[in-house]
Amino acid sequence: MAFVHASCVRFEEKGILILGPSGSGKSDLALRLIDAGAILISDDYVDLKWDGKILFGFAAPNIEGLIEIRGIGPVKTNYQNSSPIDLVLELTPRERIERLPEEEFFNYEDGRVPLYKFDCFSVSAIAKIKILLNR
Repeated sequence: MAFVHASCVRFEEKGILILGPSGSGKSDLALRLIDAGAILISDDYVDLKWDGKILFGFAAPNIEGLIEIRGIGPVKTNYQNSSPIDLVLELTPRERIERLPEEEFFNYEDGRVPLYKFDCFSVSAIAKIKILLNR
């Protein structure tokens, strides 16, 4: 397993890995997804494991069930320990996102998962995620 600086949630029966540097909005997007019905897997660090067929995200043991809310601090929430990863969002400023991007993938060991550069602060962020999950 390998830790990545990310957040991970399970939303509409799909695992979403949210990548981005510190302060980019990973926890904020995870919190909005939780508010829309998602369940937290892990916030801030996610353990990744490729089982030969599926990429899984696991809760980091020392922060299980905690999500950091900027200005409030760590807050306990419902969580599950792991999820297959179906979608990877790379948080990117809006002006750096192509209108019609080429297909991209997050590669881990021998596995690959669809990856999209994503503006998490867009008002339509949750609606866009629902569309991506149903592609």
